[in-house]
Amino acid sequence: MAFEIVTPREIEQRSMETITKELNGRTWPEPEFSVIKRCIHTSADFDYADNLCFSPNACQIGIEALKNGADIVTDTKMAMSGINKNKLSTFGGEVHCYISDPDVVEEAKARGCTRSTVSMERGARIKKPVIFVVGNAPTALIELDKLIKEGKVKPALIVGVPVGFVNVVESKELIMQAGVPYIVARGRKGGSNIGAAIINALLYTMGR
Repeated sequence: MAFEIVTPREIEQRSMETITKELNGRTWPEPEFSVIKRCIHTSADFDYADNLCFSPNACQIGIEALKNGADIVTDTKMAMSGINKNKLSTFGGEVHCYISDPDVVEEAKARGCTRSTVSMERGARIKKPVIFVVGNAPTALIELDKLIKEGKVKPALIVGVPVGFVNVVESKELIMQAGVPYIVARGRKGGSNIGAAIINALLYTMGR
């Protein structure tokens, strides 16, 4: 079997064309459409056309925060590694992931809570606008909701896309009622790759 040689740029362009075609005429306002297509491109899962939920002007709010140098806090190293940090840094932003920090591991063990819980507490201490990207741990979203209610953090945006079966659906619904801008993959689906894809879609939109 012979395969044609295709450059990465061509692969992405053709993939996006295929996605647009297979959406059968369904469209969304930009930049939401770019976010949806990027999630489908990352996962080959067209369910994201239906399960991605955006609070009013969430993408525009996220883009403005990124333009103004907002930092990003992720709940996994995978999400952190997937975000285009070079593009982010051009606007003065950084990505933080505390999940493997020895002091976070020790504190979580001592308190009997998850490392994701402690990581969100650390992220809440950052003295600049922060976008939280949660692709794995519903406990991170539950903790963010708690911190918001206590007035300890006001996220610029929450990307809530944990994947799984335990507390996942419920934690996403919690964030959708927290009174902050959000992009949420409703239901069980999601993942760190989807979280990174959403941020990258916003960053790439800023490049146009």
